[in-house]
Amino acid sequence: MCRLRHEVGAAAGAAGCPPEMAEEVVLAVDEACQNIIRHAYRGDGEIVLEIRLAAERRLEILLIDFAAPVDPGRIVPRPLDELRPGGLGTHFIRSVMEEVSYLPPPPGAGNFLRMTRTIR
Repeated sequence: MCRLRHEVGAAAGAAGCPPEMAEEVVLAVDEACQNIIRHAYRGDGEIVLEIRLAAERRLEILLIDFAAPVDPGRIVPRPLDELRPGGLGTHFIRSVMEEVSYLPPPPGAGNFLRMTRTIR
């Protein structure tokens, strides 16, 4: 995961993200990947990551896994008043990224997560 964080930070910086925003994007991607590993795979598995600069200075992050498909409607954050370790990652991801959506996965894939944020 260390290499992942480094590569995401470098890509966000190269796309023009200010350092603080790049750090937030790194943490959101890290959290999303941890959730895929922990909940979709329940261990190690392949994750395809693509980061690109879309129209209107929007940073677009695509994560594709090959685990069993997950119903996006079941991915809901725990209420914030239930503070305990773990379970707040989806809150964090949604607070950092402007758009978080699950798209139909490409053939042979399990799940497809798209996150975007405008570079300011």
